[in-house]
Amino acid sequence: MLLCLPILATLAAPPAAASEGPEVRIVQYLKQNVKPGQRVVVSELYNNVFTAPEERAALNRMFNTFFKIPLFAAQYQRATGKPPSLQEIAEQFRFDVPGETEVMLRIMESDPRMPKFLKRNAETAEIERVDVDAILAHPRFGKLLERTIAGFEGRVAAPFSILAYDGSPLTSEALTGRPYLVYFWFTGCPPCMKTAPLLVELYQAYKPKGFEIVAVNADKVLEVPADEADRAAYARKSGLTFLLVHMTPEMQAAYGQVSVFPTFFFVDRRGTIVKHFVNFQDKATLESAIKLTLP
Repeated sequence: MLLCLPILATLAAPPAAASEGPEVRIVQYLKQNVKPGQRVVVSELYNNVFTAPEERAALNRMFNTFFKIPLFAAQYQRATGKPPSLQEIAEQFRFDVPGETEVMLRIMESDPRMPKFLKRNAETAEIERVDVDAILAHPRFGKLLERTIAGFEGRVAAPFSILAYDGSPLTSEALTGRPYLVYFWFTGCPPCMKTAPLLVELYQAYKPKGFEIVAVNADKVLEVPADEADRAAYARKSGLTFLLVHMTPEMQAAYGQVSVFPTFFFVDRRGTIVKHFVNFQDKATLESAIKLTLP
């Protein structure tokens, strides 16, 4: 658990609406109490305000995302040429409570340990600019971001050893000589759900040519509240017949500490990454990348 984040200067009573979920109660509390420049340690909230197990679990989940937001915003800016919207941040980090993303950004903007990398619209609170250079220059985030936004195209794909949904092992060696896509996603990710039917269509078209898709599910690493039955049901409903595997922290790091979902690495028969995309891509873009893997 992160032990030192700015939240508020004094501890007030949390909202009393016990019928609401713990994350709703926490967000309501933060909205009422977070003030610019004021800070306390999260452990004070943990020990003195939100003491129920389910509240502590929700608090942990929220603040475990805290230091991931700058990396996501920078990678998104570099890949798309524009900053992420509040909705896109909410989708990536499962901030489902209204106003949760905005209050997390306010907390982050008050923290002296964080680079001043966001310019936001005063009326809408939307991000207008992400200063990637400020993040790169920051001693805490610079090296991590260099790995995240590094140029992957033309590099040999990182080796991996992971487990499929059914528990069987899959290694990169098993794909030697084959063109394939390494596709990072998680259950319930809205842009991933838009991507799934496109990949199903493309897989059917290009599997006869030897093309494979390794769909690397990040649920366990991201602590997404989905179990094996949920994942299996989603695969059946979506018609996912390609390889479904579980991401490990080691594989996440090997592929640039993936922090935007979905992320795509298209690998040719020689094991070289020929295309790298983040976020949703249309069918034509994905198909063009597949064709580059085939020669």
